Amino acid sequence: MNPRTLLRAVRRNFVLLAGLLTLVYLILPNVVVMVFSFNKPNGRFNYEWQRFSTDAWADPCGVADMCGSLSLSLQIAGWATLGATLLGTMIAFALVRYRFRARPAVNSLIFLPMAMPEVVMGASLLTLFLNVGAPLGFWTILIAHIMFCLSFVVTAVKARVMSMDPRLEQAAQDLYAGPFQTFVRVTLPIAAPGIAAGALLAFALSFDDFIITNFNAGSTVTFPMYVWGSAQRGTPVQINVIGTAMFVIAVLLVVSGMLIGNRRGRRSA
Repeated sequence: MNPRTLLRAVRRNFVLLAGLLTLVYLILPNVVVMVFSFNKPNGRFNYEWQRFSTDAWADPCGVADMCGSLSLSLQIAGWATLGATLLGTMIAFALVRYRFRARPAVNSLIFLPMAMPEVVMGASLLTLFLNVGAPLGFWTILIAHIMFCLSFVVTAVKARVMSMDPRLEQAAQDLYAGPFQTFVRVTLPIAAPGIAAGALLAFALSFDDFIITNFNAGSTVTFPMYVWGSAQRGTPVQINVIGTAMFVIAVLLVVSGMLIGNRRGRRSA
C-alpha cells in the first residue's frame, strides 16, 4: 500500500483506532485473568502457564476463607450502595432544586472525598473511630464506604437532575397529580438512569476498595484484603475464577442495560 494512502487512512480513522487501542488496553488484564483461571500451576504461584484445567472452576471455594471474604465484601458493597444511593440522591435533589445559605459550601465540600487521597481519608476515619471508641470491623468499614461513595452518587444523580425538563413535572401538576404522584411517576423515572449509574459506581468502588478498608477493618478481612494477603504467599487459581466471574457478570449487566435502552428507544420512536 502507498505510504500516503496508509497515512490518509490512519488520519481518517484515527479516533476509531485510538478507541480500539484503548479498549484493548483496558480489556487485556481481564483476558489474562480469564486465561489463568484455567491454569494448573505446579507450585503456589499462578504466574506461569502450565496446563489447561477446570479444577478451580469445579471448586471455586476450595481455598480456605476465600468465599467467606467474598461474601463479606458483597454484603458491605450492597449495604454501602443502598446507603450511599439513598443519601446521595436526596443530597443531589436538594442541591439542584433548593436554594439555601450553605449551598455553595456544600457543593464544594461534596467533591472533597473524590479529590482527597484514600490514604488521608482512611487515616482520618481511623482516628475518628478510635477517638469515639468504635470497635473496628464490619460497621466501621460500612460507614467508611458510604462516606467515600456518597460523592460519586451525588455527582451522577446531580448531572441527571440538572438536565431534567421542569415542564414535564409542571404538566403532571396541571393534570391534577399531587407532589407524591409527580415524583413517583415523572421525576423518579427520568432520574432513574442517573441513580442507577451512581449505584453501580458505588457498588464497584466499595467492592474494590483496599486502602480505606485496610485502615478501618481491624481483624475483618474483605476480598481485596484476602487477595493482597494471598499474593504474599502464593496466588490461588480460585482468585482468577472469582475475578472472571465478576467480569462476565458486569459485562452481561452492561449489555443487558444497553439492549433494554435500545428497545425502549425504538418503542418511543
